[in-house]
Amino acid sequence: MSSLPQLDTKIHTLTFTGPVMNSACPWASDDKDLAALYDSPYTGGVTTRTATAEGFKEDPALHQHAFTSLASLNSYGYSPYPLAHYLTWVRSLLEPSSSPKPIIISITSPIPSELEMMVAAIQSLRKEIGDTSSKTSHVGIELNTSCPNIPSKPPPSYDPPALLPLLHILNKAVREDPTLTVGLKLPPYVIPSQFTGVLEAIESLQGAGDAINPISFLTCTNTLGGCIFGADEAGKEGVEGEGWALPGGYGGMAGSALHAVSLGNVHRFATLLANHPSPAMQKIAIIGVGGVSDAAGVKRMQKAGATIVECATALGRYGVGIFEKMQI
Repeated sequence: MSSLPQLDTKIHTLTFTGPVMNSACPWASDDKDLAALYDSPYTGGVTTRTATAEGFKEDPALHQHAFTSLASLNSYGYSPYPLAHYLTWVRSLLEPSSSPKPIIISITSPIPSELEMMVAAIQSLRKEIGDTSSKTSHVGIELNTSCPNIPSKPPPSYDPPALLPLLHILNKAVREDPTLTVGLKLPPYVIPSQFTGVLEAIESLQGAGDAINPISFLTCTNTLGGCIFGADEAGKEGVEGEGWALPGGYGGMAGSALHAVSLGNVHRFATLLANHPSPAMQKIAIIGVGGVSDAAGVKRMQKAGATIVECATALGRYGVGIFEKMQI
C-alpha cells in the first residue's frame, strides 16, 4: 500500500490528486467536515453533501441513520445548509490552497428555473476564483437525481422524461462555459432498460459534431430506497415501539450490502459507454460508490470501470482516517 496518492486523474477539467474521495453524504455536511476531508492527504477530491437552494428542513426525530455489521440505513433528505453556505465554505478552502484537489458541489432541485439559478451561483464562484479561465478547474457540479427519501418526489433519474428538463439546464451551462465539469448522481438500476434509458437522455444533449457530451461523469450509485432494518440489528432499542431502526422503518441502504449492486451498475454503464457508437459518449467517466471501505474494494470498483472511487458509510462509521486504508 502506498503512503500517499501518487497519480493525478482527470475528469474533463477536474484534476483529482488520488483515486478515492467521499461521496455526497451526511458526513460532508458542514465546514468542519469539508475541511477535514479536503486537508486529508489521502483524498483525491471532496464532494459536498447535496445542497438545495434554501436548505432542507431536517427533523432529528425523523431524519436519522443506523449502522449494522454489513450496511447503513438512512432516512435523510438533503443538507440542512443552503447552497450559499457551501459557496462560502468552498471559497474558504480553495483560496489559501495551491492544491489542484477539486471540490464537487452536489446540488439538487426538481424545478428547472431554480436549478438554473443554483448553477449560476456556482458559476459566479468559479469566475471569482479564476476557474473559468483555466484548463484545470477546482469546482465541479454534481446534480443529485437519485435521493429515495423525499416523500411525493420520486428520483427523476428513474424517469428520463422527468430528468430531461434538468439536463437541459446543465447542457446550457456547459455550452456557455466549456470549462465547467458536470455529472449526475444516479440511483441503483436493476433492469437493462433503466441503463439505456438514462444514456439515451444524456446522448440527446449532443449536437452534431460535438467532441464531448455536456455530462462528464456518472456517480453510481446512491442508496437503495425502501429498505428496512430491525432495531436489534442496529443495536438500537427501536423507534416508537415498532422495533425498526429508523422512524417509519424505511430508508436508503448503503454499505457492504449494496456493494454488488453498485459494482454491477458501474460495470454496466462502463461497458455501455465504452461500446457506444458516439465518441463523445465514450468519454463519460464513472465515479463508483457503494460499499467500499478498503483497498480491495477500490480495486474491484476500478476493475468494474470506475475512474474515481467514493465512500460514505465507511466515512460515517470510521471517520476521515478510512481513506488511508483505501489507498492502493
